[in-house]
Amino acid sequence: MDSITLNSTTLFAGPSPEPTIRDVLVVGGGLAGMSAACALTHAGFRVTLLERRPYLGGRASSYQHPASGEVIDNSQHILLGCCTNLKAFYQRIGVDKKIDWTDRITFVEPGGRRSVLRPDGMPAPMHATASFLSAPMLSVRDKLSISTALLRLARGPLADTPRSFGEWLQERRQSSVAIDRFWRPILVSALNDEPGNISAHYGSMVFYEAFLKSPQAGYMGVATVPLGELYARAESFLRQRGSKVRLRAPVERVQYSSVSMRWTAEGLEEQYESDAIIFALPYQGMRKLLPEVAVDGISTGGPQLARELDRFEASPITGIHLWLDRVITDLPHAALLDSPIHWLFNKSRIQSAIWGARPGSYIEVVISASAETVGMSRQQVLDLALRELPRFFPAMSGAQVLKSVVVKEVNATFRAPAGGESTRPGPIAPWPRALLAGDWTATGWPSTMEGAVRSGHLAAEALTSLAGRPQEFLQPDMKPTGLMRFLGKRKGTT
Repeated sequence: MDSITLNSTTLFAGPSPEPTIRDVLVVGGGLAGMSAACALTHAGFRVTLLERRPYLGGRASSYQHPASGEVIDNSQHILLGCCTNLKAFYQRIGVDKKIDWTDRITFVEPGGRRSVLRPDGMPAPMHATASFLSAPMLSVRDKLSISTALLRLARGPLADTPRSFGEWLQERRQSSVAIDRFWRPILVSALNDEPGNISAHYGSMVFYEAFLKSPQAGYMGVATVPLGELYARAESFLRQRGSKVRLRAPVERVQYSSVSMRWTAEGLEEQYESDAIIFALPYQGMRKLLPEVAVDGISTGGPQLARELDRFEASPITGIHLWLDRVITDLPHAALLDSPIHWLFNKSRIQSAIWGARPGSYIEVVISASAETVGMSRQQVLDLALRELPRFFPAMSGAQVLKSVVVKEVNATFRAPAGGESTRPGPIAPWPRALLAGDWTATGWPSTMEGAVRSGHLAAEALTSLAGRPQEFLQPDMKPTGLMRFLGKRKGTT
């Protein structure tokens, strides 16, 4: 199991064992904070979870949009079968039945022609061979070159070197069509960045973990309810077990006393005390709070941590929500090829229990790695979507848009540049009795929901070790099946 086992001597200088740790503050109510809080509550700690927004979820949340009156997700989020920690978290809080799973990905070309990738009964890594070879979106030549490259990746993820995945694809002589119609749609959707900006390590990891290891690893799951409904269950889980959740509770300053060995988090109107603290903030929020962290009255921002945080760069996602007077497709979701728009999600079908018998349809269009779109006006983004959709779905022509919402999540993910893994800090913070969590920490995964939950589990494990009650929360990776059991995972391959 990929977990850490650290005792108090390893974590911080000072006597061992540490005095009793019972109360824990978790600052930040995104997936990292929720998963850490739920794991520690399950382990018997008294947790107080602080979130500055009026709802949990962070960058994977939902809210009622004031102009439309509709409850929308801030961006469409999906999970894959290989996301073992995210699935375990959903099971812990009792929402795993609210995920709709599919074993197929549908690619749509301009004009409406479809290619469907799905398992066909062959052993991994050849489990989607039949559907891949029959997919009309690629030529025979491109299919052969892609297959050769995938077989190379079946040996394991590439080493984290100063090489991008885009460079690796060029070395493997992948054509521009193969990149634009196979490699890029998957990478941009999974990692929210272009192949030329993504490290070869993480780019290869996407295909190894999700497409080669086993058929189940590539299953795609989508929530059948708004994300806020999922995470309301996390709040209930915590409250029912004696922990506390404080919403609209921004933290302005954090102080540690070596005399009382207690942390104090100061908000606008209230302060909170605990034996230990987990900072589960996005890297931007952690960087902003650093100067306000004090030990024995002396502000200590952690210069090394500050330098590490300054290296991160954000990559945005843009979502366009459309309520239409008609149904434009029977597909629940589809990847769109040769278009600035990357995905369509048929929310009225995915959330059919909520949509009910309402006429028309509700769709969300997603533009990943949307740096260019961020600078556009709302109307320009909307016009782009309305120009593109009829190219793929003829029923869109003449459709009336009843409502529309454009959401730009500017800090959706952090970039995973070549050789950047070494700059990510682990769960141990540079202060006593303090831990770090967030998808930007060293989880072994890129900036994803799975990475965020892994960070929460790692921080919770480190805290239980510090408290002298070590427990394991990190779930093991999905095991390979078929021939992948014999190919083996060879880390650091080139």
